[in-house]
Amino acid sequence: MPCIQIEDLYKIYSTGDSEVRALDGISLMVERGEFLAIVGHSGSGKSTLMNMLGCLDVPTSGRYLLEGQDVSTLPDSRLSSIRNRQIGFVFQGFNLVPGLSALENVELPLLYRGIGREQRRRMAMESLRQVGLGDRVHHRPSEMSGGQQQRTAIARAIAAKPPLILADEPTGNLDTRAGEEVLGILQQLNADGHTVILITHDMGIAAAARRIVRIQDGRILDDRPAGAEAS
Repeated sequence: MPCIQIEDLYKIYSTGDSEVRALDGISLMVERGEFLAIVGHSGSGKSTLMNMLGCLDVPTSGRYLLEGQDVSTLPDSRLSSIRNRQIGFVFQGFNLVPGLSALENVELPLLYRGIGREQRRRMAMESLRQVGLGDRVHHRPSEMSGGQQQRTAIARAIAAKPPLILADEPTGNLDTRAGEEVLGILQQLNADGHTVILITHDMGIAAAARRIVRIQDGRILDDRPAGAEAS
């Protein structure tokens, strides 16, 4: 069974007398353990597609099966539970709580899941060590570099060991070296068995993935292994 199976997905917004097709009949299959990059310019539909993949929004029509479950028409309460248990999110803006330490930031979603104090502390410490921040656990975001903040965000995303990692422009606020470190962590997470989907506008960043899907005007323009020539 694929991790993700999307069939003829549409997202249509009405604007007065006209309509905007943010997604225009997308079909896509992602196997478990893939590292896929979705690439497109601003307005291409890639952010809308990410919102669908992350169960942050529902399509106008079409089907989205996540681990075999059709999530296309589920209510938000069910989608929230799926997001919490099956998907780890990494965003361009880090989205850390300024007044909390790295450890507390990573623990926060585990707290929401009802995991006990000792277990969530252990899980948070393990994920921070995994991203190379075992010596920064008590630092607050203002005391860390951009790269360290993004690694903290990755630790938060993987602490509960979700099978799917969605990374939306994860290097967008980082310098080249820090960006390369973050991409290296995503590659290692993929090697460890996570399915990783990277959203980016930059083909150079997308080259870190093993498969590249280009999207334009809400449609898939190209789908090929990384390193293969575009059609």
